[in-house]
Amino acid sequence: MAPSGVVSGKSLIVSFGEMLIDFVPTVSGVSLAEAPGFLKAPGGAPANVAIAVARLGGKASFVGKLGDDAFGRMLADILKQNGVSNDGILFDQGARTALAFLTLRADGEREFMFCWNPSAHMLLKPEELNLDIIRSAKVFHYGSISLIVEPCRSAHLKAMEVAKQSGALLSYDPNLRLPLWSSADEARKQILSIWDKADIVKVSDVELEFLTGSDKIDDETAMKLWRPNFTLLLVTLGEKGSRYYTKNFHGAVNAFNVNTVDTTGAGDSFVGALLCKIVDDPTILENESKLREVLKFANACGAITTTKKGAIPALPTEVDAIALINGA
Repeated sequence: MAPSGVVSGKSLIVSFGEMLIDFVPTVSGVSLAEAPGFLKAPGGAPANVAIAVARLGGKASFVGKLGDDAFGRMLADILKQNGVSNDGILFDQGARTALAFLTLRADGEREFMFCWNPSAHMLLKPEELNLDIIRSAKVFHYGSISLIVEPCRSAHLKAMEVAKQSGALLSYDPNLRLPLWSSADEARKQILSIWDKADIVKVSDVELEFLTGSDKIDDETAMKLWRPNFTLLLVTLGEKGSRYYTKNFHGAVNAFNVNTVDTTGAGDSFVGALLCKIVDDPTILENESKLREVLKFANACGAITTTKKGAIPALPTEVDAIALINGA
């Protein structure tokens, strides 16, 4: 029997890491200090990806730890309501569910403030992992926030190892959040410490600059992050679309023009759309024309996600994405 809330008959995408409450200002273009109030929205990049997959008709499960509190129970319910299996969730009685305040200021800069020290997701132990779910994954997706502190770092490494041994494709989006790290050097070191384990890696233009130390967003810079075992390297460029790199070909796919309200979760939506398509047809990764079509779809999903506040409420259905593509 399929885990609770999950589509049966499709290959499973397991997302590992943090889920939290995002608080976004009730008005656009202000700093956190200037915000007159905040809208509560479920978030956390790995959870966003899982719900993005489910909303597009895929089969998704989330593995992580929440606080045994009102917000934690709410988040577990939101996963289930959105068609994601929450059987991989544990609840910690000693730590709260994480909170994050985030905004896109008028100058275009994103501002974050995180309320966790520690929060429940940081306390996940290797021996607590639901290995049956991880072994069932056709794709195992993760970020880097779970690498910041122990014991979650060891749980992350164990989960990756088990997924790889079970034949899963490993998908990595570092999702850089510098304020959470002790230093920029430590963030760069730890993010790159698992770099060569992945099959698919997606970085933003900002992460590309951070990880390479270059201020150029071009093919030569992107290839500094390429590893021989990679199947696909992606660089997302916001309103400029995305670039892709494989062993045999590379190129760029244009973005869609939309009325952007809040960019939170756009990259997660992009990743979810990509994984949803390749999990049942890995030949996409070897066929440039098919990959370009999938990335066009992923760009559309990312664009739609920017048209509403908060990540999860804004994640599109396949019908939404096709409508944008056909209307462009």
